[in-house]
Amino acid sequence: MADLAHGRLVDAGRTVAVAESLTGGLVSVVLTAAPGTNATFRGGLVVYATDLKHTAAGVPQADIERHGPVHPVVAERLAAGVRERLSADYGIGVTGVAGPGEQARHPVGEVFVSIGSEAGTSVTRHQFEGSRDDIRLAAAIAALSDLVRALDTSPTTST
Repeated sequence: MADLAHGRLVDAGRTVAVAESLTGGLVSVVLTAAPGTNATFRGGLVVYATDLKHTAAGVPQADIERHGPVHPVVAERLAAGVRERLSADYGIGVTGVAGPGEQARHPVGEVFVSIGSEAGTSVTRHQFEGSRDDIRLAAAIAALSDLVRALDTSPTTST
């Protein structure tokens, strides 16, 4: 999946940045497994602590207070914030519950992935099963899959 995502970014002449929570850096690790990602990957923020979603990634505090840290709006704001702060064409925001227990009525395995670009933002809800590690890895792979889908449907092409 890393090679596919990197290839699509190269073909489009675009860059990406990641703000991730429950995955703890795995999206960045998986994405940079492809050779040559220094041309497409701007960087990543691991915003595991709730306060960092605001201070590091720019999620408005009011959104965190209103919705909690696991919510599609927070994923959307993570994608927008990291895209702006790291000057990337695409931003990926990931938040969810890896377990072992549910969090504020969100079941274990519920993950929200947002892909943001100048063309707009999408949020996808995923539900994964398995161990904590299984959920985190599945979320990282889903984030790259969602990025590829966004790149494939983007009207923006390289100039």
